[in-house]
Amino acid sequence: RFSLLLLNLEEYYFEQHTANHIINKDCKDERKFRGSLKICSKSIIFEPDDNIQPIIKIPLRDCISIKAPEDNEANNPFTRNTSGGISVVCSQVFLIKERNVIAPYKTVRGRTEHLFQLDVAGKVGDVVQTLHQLYRASCLDKMGDQAAMITAILQSRLARTSFDKNRFQSISETLHMECKAEMVTPLVTNPGHVCVTDANLYFQPLNGYPKPVVQITLQNVRRIYKRRHGLMPLGLEVFCTENDLCSDIYLKFYNYQDRDEVYFLIATYIENHIAEHTAESYMLQWQRGHISNYQYLLHLNNLADRSCNDLSQYPVFPWIIADYSSSVLDLTKPETFRDLSKPVGALNKERLDRLVTRYQEMPDPKFMYGSHYSSPGYVLFYLVRVAPEYMLCLQNGKFDHADRMFNSIAETWKNCLDGATDFKELIPEFYENDSSFLVNSLKLDLGKRQGGKMVEDVELPPWASGPDDFLQKSQEALESPYVSEHLHEWIDIIFGYKQKGSEAVAAHNVFHPLTYEGGVDLNSIMDPNEKVALLTQILEFGQTPKQLFTTPHPQRIIPKLKSLSRTSSHNISIAESPVSPNEESFEDLTEESITLAWNNIAKLKLDKQYKIHKEAITGIAVTCNGSSVFTTSQDSTLKMFSKDSKTIQRSVSFSNMALSSCLILPGDTTVISSSWDNHIYFYSIAFGRQQDVLMGHDDAVSKICWRDGRLFSASWDSTVKVWHCVPGETLSNKKHHFELLAELEHDVSVNTIDLNAANTILASGTKEGTISVWDIATATVLHHFLLFLFLLFASFFCTDSRHLLSTGEDCCFKVIDVQTGMLISSVTAEEPQRCFKWDGNTILSGSQSGELLIWDLLGGKVTERLKGHTGAVMSMWMNEQCNSVITGGEDKQIMFWKLQY
Repeated sequence: RFSLLLLNLEEYYFEQHTANHIINKDCKDERKFRGSLKICSKSIIFEPDDNIQPIIKIPLRDCISIKAPEDNEANNPFTRNTSGGISVVCSQVFLIKERNVIAPYKTVRGRTEHLFQLDVAGKVGDVVQTLHQLYRASCLDKMGDQAAMITAILQSRLARTSFDKNRFQSISETLHMECKAEMVTPLVTNPGHVCVTDANLYFQPLNGYPKPVVQITLQNVRRIYKRRHGLMPLGLEVFCTENDLCSDIYLKFYNYQDRDEVYFLIATYIENHIAEHTAESYMLQWQRGHISNYQYLLHLNNLADRSCNDLSQYPVFPWIIADYSSSVLDLTKPETFRDLSKPVGALNKERLDRLVTRYQEMPDPKFMYGSHYSSPGYVLFYLVRVAPEYMLCLQNGKFDHADRMFNSIAETWKNCLDGATDFKELIPEFYENDSSFLVNSLKLDLGKRQGGKMVEDVELPPWASGPDDFLQKSQEALESPYVSEHLHEWIDIIFGYKQKGSEAVAAHNVFHPLTYEGGVDLNSIMDPNEKVALLTQILEFGQTPKQLFTTPHPQRIIPKLKSLSRTSSHNISIAESPVSPNEESFEDLTEESITLAWNNIAKLKLDKQYKIHKEAITGIAVTCNGSSVFTTSQDSTLKMFSKDSKTIQRSVSFSNMALSSCLILPGDTTVISSSWDNHIYFYSIAFGRQQDVLMGHDDAVSKICWRDGRLFSASWDSTVKVWHCVPGETLSNKKHHFELLAELEHDVSVNTIDLNAANTILASGTKEGTISVWDIATATVLHHFLLFLFLLFASFFCTDSRHLLSTGEDCCFKVIDVQTGMLISSVTAEEPQRCFKWDGNTILSGSQSGELLIWDLLGGKVTERLKGHTGAVMSMWMNEQCNSVITGGEDKQIMFWKLQY
């Protein structure tokens, strides 16, 4: 029945002794109860073996005397044997869990004496001495002085003990380090010794509670996080699962050096097994629909120091639903949902106006909200029915007033909208599968409301048939299209760029300065009393999560809903169909075949290879029917290779300078090549001759693209130019007419360009590793950033144009969200990757050594290596169905690859 929750906040449990509690000694009605005497830093607790009897808690500050019977009295043959006895006289005592019922503590006031007879009489002297020491600490006026004295007693005890090596799982284990620490659970911590070996992490509590040793096998560890505990960087949390809310152990160290060393030892062990996830890597998985909204929020909470073991930093989840009165929950109506772009405090305009007026009149430091959206009190408000002992611990043995309890979902939501000081969000339990927190299954007496009604189960909205149905519908709401489209706005407020500074003020999202990370430096406060008071205030008030993003968070990619799904197409008449069934199914099949191809991309097999140039191959273009392959090379030639006859049918040289890329115009009549001689050449396939030349740049042309009758050319002269081309009449000698539409200026040579599917956005990469994203219509830069420290090789939009992947000389692949310009993923290769194709999840890349690599971008690892060229892979072409690939190499060869299912 005993738990650490019977202790006060910031109290330690030191030791226990088997003893008898003797009541009314030497009287006719003398009674003796067997049990366990617990010595704690602020109280004495006696837990009787008989469950009917209450646990007795005597606060040390309420003690009048603590003593062992005098020796002469003990030796007096006329008194009964009292050896091993400790007499405690006090003015107040708490009775807890009488008849083993969880209920508010009963207080017995008035002078009472309690005699505890220890089984081991020889320990009485030590126990009394310890109690006198702790009593002196509890009588100090100032909290800081009390805390300092108790800490000194604790550290002295820890110094006199060490980890018991007999607890090792195996005699062959090698000890790596040992140090002092505390195991953290909600509201309480338990001091002891931490030990890390080559196979296990151990924690041995000083008091042997709840068990002599906690052991974690390092092989089972999946995630490990450094934590801020009590505003100090001293916490470490270890998870043996990938997606669970609760960890396997949370430790708080006495200095950050010990914490960092343990982190290093565990992280070094597990880095061979798992990759460390960042907020950006989870973001990419979330954007692409690989993890749910719920899982993403869970991961963000974890990365922002939120933990189920720390109620002042408990995971925070949003209110999603705003309709608690309808009989049916309609998730297709936007008005069903809360506005996720605003904090709870800004949802009611009238209340917000009052708060803003007060904010403007307030002296610095200003804040809009006097209470937080997440605090220990709010967490236990929601969980009181399943965690009543936590509530009693937090509130000194009392439940909250019945009318202030979590009585109704609708009532709580209304109060969050209208209440003068209620701005709380929700907790993860609202979107999980365990509905016990909504039901008073423990039959707790939580009090009577004003109307005389007892507090029982939580009242649910009309649209929920029961607690499980309520959770099910809440989950559906969280994963609904509306929330997927708007969740990034809430992330901006809680974890992102609207959390602090001017953006927070504009978003009406300003809380008390003490709630923010870095809001106060505890180390700079020399007065221990001020420090303790401040810490208590912060822990009880709640803390703002660690800021994870400083730029706007990208929106989730919502899959386009098919206007006709094949499964239901037979139920709809053709007249009702928005497109003809053949058209639709063809579109679907193309999309499916592309998905199938990328899912099987590891089955690419080398089909044929031909050496057709004298230098490295720089560009590949293929006619629509796939029969002719055009290649450019640093040997200055453009060659036309026939797949059918396996021979070179044309070889053209425009100048003695290298050619850098090529493309075929729609209709398969003209090939365009870019050259290091600053020119762009138009070659007529039908007539077998140079048809035109565009002298458009002052230095080598590095890359060309053609879209919608417009030519885009990148050059080492630091520009990208957009041309409108009016084709010449080939039979006569009329030339193409070129009109310069736009010139995109850069600071250095441009190496590569790509356009999005809609031809509205262009990305350019330079030799110094910068990427610029341009709005073509206005010729203005949308985003500009230094991604690499070296030359950038290639950059391509993915099919949905939401992400841009780039690679350069520094061996990194980097993913940018086009909408926000945020870098959301980075994967490092062993060597530079010169060219690639990707579908948003998987990358097929050509490496410096000539191999083709297949990457799982979300997992950040190579899944397959294909032997290919003997030198770097310089260029790559892929057909529309993504099942045929051609590569060109430094080894002067072209290689044909085919998917073989």
